[in-house]
Amino acid sequence: MTLPAPGQVRAVAALLREASRAEILPRFRRLAPADIRAKTGPLDLVTEADEAAERRIAAALPAIFPGCLVVGEEGTAADPALLDRLAEAELALVVDPVDGTANFAAGVPLFGCMAALFHRGEVVAGWIHDPLGDDTAIAVRGQGAWLEDAEGSRMHDLRVADAVPVARMVGAVSWIYFPEPERSLLCSRLPRLAASVIYRCAAHEYRLLAGGGAHLSLYRKLMPWDHAAGALIHAEAGGYAAKLDGTPYRAAVDRGGGLLCAPDPASWEALRETLFGAA
Repeated sequence: MTLPAPGQVRAVAALLREASRAEILPRFRRLAPADIRAKTGPLDLVTEADEAAERRIAAALPAIFPGCLVVGEEGTAADPALLDRLAEAELALVVDPVDGTANFAAGVPLFGCMAALFHRGEVVAGWIHDPLGDDTAIAVRGQGAWLEDAEGSRMHDLRVADAVPVARMVGAVSWIYFPEPERSLLCSRLPRLAASVIYRCAAHEYRLLAGGGAHLSLYRKLMPWDHAAGALIHAEAGGYAAKLDGTPYRAAVDRGGGLLCAPDPASWEALRETLFGAA
């Protein structure tokens, strides 16, 4: 398994920051109607900021990781075959230039810029940059997860919340893509938690989770640009995650099956039983 060098880790964080400052923030709350388009439906948007930021990031990544495959969310919309190459590539970077595009397009200050490094199909590093907070959550496999400031200094380690009973758990539950009758069952069970939210932004939901501000997250749709970086950061912060059938999440190949994140395996089992088990 090939891990990135410290200089490469810092370089990617700096690149996400630079792209955010140059392409994303200048367009925030300044988009014209023609700058926002629907892709596959009304919940799947793209803006001029997404495309410009991805172009800038994709152009710079090969200088940091020579020979790497770059799989961007917007590039894949134009060329879906890119996803088929992810599992077999020696080295690949998956990029989500603006995660939370619906929030960004609506002027809501809750969006992020994410990247994940894959080596032979395995996620070995992840970055979630907050353009407005100007800091970056980072993880390298086996080396932990931490928050880095705008100067590239390590601020503090990230650590998931302590395990508590399900009735005291707070978390992000994205029920939108669950099919019926599973969706109705899930929604009927949410009052069994202390509270549930949807940020419409996996970047900030994973940062909240890895920083100990919530106990759980739950997703149905598993595109790699939404979850590869966050799942690794959560794991390196001490958390436990698996697909709803109990199998490990494989970011290079999994597109569905649900992903449940929790503080530890016992909490995961309790959550799955509470949300999807027999009444």
